[in-house]
Amino acid sequence: MNIPQNTKIRTTLKKGITIPSLIFIIGICMISAIFPKLTNGLLTVVKSFIFVNLNWVYIWAVTIFVIFLVYIMISSYGNIRLGRNDSKPEYSFFSWLSMLFAAGMGIGLMYFSVAEPMQHYSNEIFAYKSPVQRVQNAQLYTFFHWGIHAWAIYGVVGLALAYFSYRYRLPLSLRSCFYPLLKDKIKGKWGNVIDIFALCSTFFGITTTLGFGVVQINSGLVTLNILPETSFIYQVLIVSILVSLAIFSAVSGLDKGVKILSNINIIAVIVLLLFVLVLGPTVYLIGSFTEGIGTYINSFFSLTFNTHVYEENTQTWFYDWTILYWAWWISWSPYVGLFIARISKGRTIREFVAAVLILPTLFNFIWMSVFGNSAIWLDINVADGFLSSMAKDPDGLMFQFLEYLPFTKLVSFLVIGIIIIFFVTSADSGIFVMNSIATKNSRVSPRWQTIGWGVLLAVLALMLLNAGGLAALQSMTLITALPFSVIMLLFIVSLTKALMIDKNYYEKDFSSATVPWSGEHWKERLRQMASFNDQASTEKYIETTVKQAFEELVNEFAVNGIEAKINSNESPQKIEIEIRYDVINNFIYGVKSESKILSDYLLNEENLPGSEENIIYFPKSYFGDTREGYDVKLFTKNELISDVLKHYERFIEIISEEKNTLFISSDSNHRFR
Repeated sequence: MNIPQNTKIRTTLKKGITIPSLIFIIGICMISAIFPKLTNGLLTVVKSFIFVNLNWVYIWAVTIFVIFLVYIMISSYGNIRLGRNDSKPEYSFFSWLSMLFAAGMGIGLMYFSVAEPMQHYSNEIFAYKSPVQRVQNAQLYTFFHWGIHAWAIYGVVGLALAYFSYRYRLPLSLRSCFYPLLKDKIKGKWGNVIDIFALCSTFFGITTTLGFGVVQINSGLVTLNILPETSFIYQVLIVSILVSLAIFSAVSGLDKGVKILSNINIIAVIVLLLFVLVLGPTVYLIGSFTEGIGTYINSFFSLTFNTHVYEENTQTWFYDWTILYWAWWISWSPYVGLFIARISKGRTIREFVAAVLILPTLFNFIWMSVFGNSAIWLDINVADGFLSSMAKDPDGLMFQFLEYLPFTKLVSFLVIGIIIIFFVTSADSGIFVMNSIATKNSRVSPRWQTIGWGVLLAVLALMLLNAGGLAALQSMTLITALPFSVIMLLFIVSLTKALMIDKNYYEKDFSSATVPWSGEHWKERLRQMASFNDQASTEKYIETTVKQAFEELVNEFAVNGIEAKINSNESPQKIEIEIRYDVINNFIYGVKSESKILSDYLLNEENLPGSEENIIYFPKSYFGDTREGYDVKLFTKNELISDVLKHYERFIEIISEEKNTLFISSDSNHRFR
């Protein structure tokens, strides 16, 4: 039998990213599983120190994210498309929103929709408030934690990734978001470090969330008497089945697996929502939702900047809820942001930001109002405090809540089905994202890689579940949020710089030299365009062409009874024509030698004129009223005279209007320096 000599396993994994990431991921998980109490204790100390002493970093970072996205959405930058100017969205609006929503919140909505409002309502630190105030308080803080601030975190990462990937045609990778700042350095070690951080953060976030999801599914199946108990054996079975489905979905691709499951799930979620709304305290829910929106809007800024520094009794709650949530959303943002970016090609920035900030937020508010307020209403009016006594058991609280509604068993099955689909969509999109990071966004990867990520996710999640190490891993995830919040602020700097360049590029008009040009001497003009000027040739142009034009103008002005003079300077080389006035500002038109740095691309491009240095010089016009000038190197003498007269005509027209007195009168006229 002939055995092939080159039996090499095909892979698209990049060693510089994958190997360090796997070493760190497996190492942390092993330590958390072998020494769960010790590891969790140490990480909890670090986390507590950050939350207590550096909570202001999270507050300011998240606030900046919100302000930045709102500004980008309403500004002219919002018209920029995530892709070529003629690109179209790959997915329908409904499918896009379904996938965005499933990846962004998913299991958390099912896990906390009843538990969080109930925990705020029953928390002892709010015992001094009246029952009505506690209900309003519970809804307000739930809105705050699941609203615009959370989605702004995802939106910043998603927007930066989508913009640089589809607009700049860079890899769909976090390293690409630093291109305006690091340029080609993103291809080296710095880029690898950024991607390693993103891969580890994504893995830890998904592992802990899926671990909690498995526990809730197990609890629901026990409530329905399908399983006898919540034990590790049954959790292994649940994880094996669900991760297998996730792997199958991931292998099928976004267009099939994730898209189909997300569409099914959003429909199921709406059905469940309408069921609780119609068969619950409907009028109360609609009224409380309406009032809750108003309270949220009125309290938006005070909530945003509140650090509870003057309320010592609520500071612990603040660290355990608001700061923990901001850290949690930030730690999840590499994964969610990358996935959102992957499905958002072709959308405009305004469409992207509006959809990411407003639509999921509005749905979250409706969802949390219907489930949270229903549970509190039932607790007060029907359950006699039983549900609030269960507040510290979020795994089973949703199913206990459903006991007070009709068709309990049927609806519980629907809830478990939704959690399962959320589990699968979170896992398969997570597998896709991790493989994308590890391969630098390779379009086609062998199936064994996708399967491998799924198996690793399942094995490590089960290992931590069994050993009680999930809490330690969660603390580790929250700690990584601090440095990543700083990285996200740099994303904003980088994105702002890129958007300014982008807008200037597409709005840049023809050169001012084309305005007076009739097409004469076109060969000479082409020769000038195809060469880069050095300092000597620029100074020669000023000394000859510009000076001759100004001298002819001075003579002709004198013929028409206008006194004009020429001012000049040799270092730096510049010359100007000036007409003096006593009451109003002088008219000045000058030309000076300016320099600019050529891009490396231009220097290395064979089909463009060459330049030995990366600095070129050009003659630039300037004016007495400090307006921005322009390159005049292509102007002939007569064209330059025409340009001066054009500006002089503008000057005469302006000074003839009384309304411009404030701008044209001056006690200190410009003097040549």
